[in-house]
Amino acid sequence: MFREVCARCNKEREGLELRCKRCGGPFKIEIDFPFSKNLRENFPYISEWTSLGEWNTPTIKSNVYYKLDFLNPTGSYKDRGSVTLISFLRQKGIKKISEDSSGNAGASIAAYGAAAGMKVAIFVPSNARGGKLKQIESYGAKVNKIEGNREDVAKAAESSEYYYASHVLQPQFRDGIRSLAYEIVRDLNWETPDSVYLPTSAGTLLLGVYEGFNHLLNNGMIEKMPRLVSIQTEQVMPLCSKINGVLYSPPEKVTSIADALVSTKPFLLQEMEEVIRRFGDCIVVSDDEILTAWKELARKGLLVEYSSATTLAAYKKDKRKEGEKNVLVLTGSGLKIL
Repeated sequence: MFREVCARCNKEREGLELRCKRCGGPFKIEIDFPFSKNLRENFPYISEWTSLGEWNTPTIKSNVYYKLDFLNPTGSYKDRGSVTLISFLRQKGIKKISEDSSGNAGASIAAYGAAAGMKVAIFVPSNARGGKLKQIESYGAKVNKIEGNREDVAKAAESSEYYYASHVLQPQFRDGIRSLAYEIVRDLNWETPDSVYLPTSAGTLLLGVYEGFNHLLNNGMIEKMPRLVSIQTEQVMPLCSKINGVLYSPPEKVTSIADALVSTKPFLLQEMEEVIRRFGDCIVVSDDEILTAWKELARKGLLVEYSSATTLAAYKKDKRKEGEKNVLVLTGSGLKIL
């Protein structure tokens, strides 16, 4: 029915190791079972959910379809991954977890860890501040500030005494985001979307949504793979530079207003590139384009993070868009940036 295997060499996961012992690659959940319209049944390895009321976010129609995933419990789509990962780890008897994120992933893991009765340690850069950090602290997580770059923060989280519940490396987190693809198709009355626009950073959203659509396709629920449009910023575009053949040098410090899109050297870049080369496109947007789109969304009553507004910015400049069923995923709440 399902296996945990390396995405690069297909070696099976032996236990709870984070990387393949053969090639160092990431693990994924390989699924082979009939799709169920009772969406929770598509995650048979979860016997009891540690739920905060996530999933089933609205889809509204304007000139395009907006999937309001910022209405998940902690204000971001990351709750789809967190509920799946935390439920899985709870079943395994894990009681102490660490994570590296000063943003939406850290807040989400902290919330679901608290709901599961776990001790949670979140590792963040020493200069981290703002509403998301306060949100993490509010859930009772221990916040550890680390000097150095993003890689230094990740190393500190992984080497702590707690089990490393990485939203990037843990396959159950990525797999939980399959649920978003299921809901998009359900909300379109089980019709296939033409294009789905996704802010892209570490790759969990893109890869999780792809696996969900692939499951639907293999079960005859959709007629083709939707065009998956990854969106990155001028400052952080490791995927788009590869896809579009553009020279790119990561900045020493990311200053873009899209502060949730900061993965300059994503571990899952190879997997993302394979998906987009087969099924999509990658569009780069500027801060000015993001701000214009953010204001337009707000005037529609949709207050989102700047990083979420990249979907509208990309849609407006997309020269290849066609059809009437284009879905823009709005990933994070604008209340976090006020």
